[in-house]
Amino acid sequence: MIARFVSLLILLYALGFIFFGVTLGRPADASVRTDAVVVITGGKGRIEHAMKVLEKGKAKRVLIAGADPLVTKKDLIARFGAKGSLVRCCVDLGSESVDTRSNAEEAQRWLARHNYKSVRLITNDWHMRRAAYEFRHHLGPRYSLLTDPVPTRPRFLTLFGEYNKYVLRRAAVWLDM
Repeated sequence: MIARFVSLLILLYALGFIFFGVTLGRPADASVRTDAVVVITGGKGRIEHAMKVLEKGKAKRVLIAGADPLVTKKDLIARFGAKGSLVRCCVDLGSESVDTRSNAEEAQRWLARHNYKSVRLITNDWHMRRAAYEFRHHLGPRYSLLTDPVPTRPRFLTLFGEYNKYVLRRAAVWLDM
């Protein structure tokens, strides 16, 4: 009886991982406008995508959550070729957060400070499910969340590690930890 139950759990875990891997998020409709963009640092193409959204006028302001405290707006302009006037007026560097959960907490404070109601979340496709879960958990129904993942070609170990983090985080929230 115990062996069957453990086998069922392993099967559910494996099926969940397969589902996780084949249903990575797709980029959002480029025409959709939100009040703000929150981009989580740590992956290729994320900040560039956020800057394009801002340049196209699809958001009023960008928060780069989890930025290194030594990074300046001048660095962004030099590295990403962003318009200087746009970066100076409309990009905030958030250096309070160190992980996905604290990214969501930092973003919530930033959104409240600016009285925004809708936000576009940008991160990599393999990270989006957990990031969106954290943001929905911390932001609640007060904010409209649009997920806009940057497509990647993740390796198996990247997907496997992210799936485990996602499952563990869901369990922690469920257990109120």
